[in-house]
Amino acid sequence: MALEITDSSFQDTVLKSDKPVLVDFWAVWCGPCRTLGPIIEEVATDFEGKAVVGKVDVDNNQEISMQYGIRNIPTVLIFKNGEVVDKLVGVAPKEVIAEKLSAHL
Repeated sequence: MALEITDSSFQDTVLKSDKPVLVDFWAVWCGPCRTLGPIIEEVATDFEGKAVVGKVDVDNNQEISMQYGIRNIPTVLIFKNGEVVDKLVGVAPKEVIAEKLSAHL
């Protein structure tokens, strides 16, 4: 299950994590985001214990969204040691997302 990440939990959950973190920036009204949602949940299950997988609702967490320049959603950022190491914009197949996250384990 993907974690819900907020402006207030972002630093502890993402930046201070000792594991790679995949963050899906999304919104309730976004059609492609709803398509990507189940894929992100599958990735969260597959990588449980190896990586952190979370979601940021851009409407409710504008501070983090602005800080990372999120202009199009869905956008997936992969963090390692507090730094962005990879990025995907739009809907991508599970295999592509899993491959990108695996590269940072």
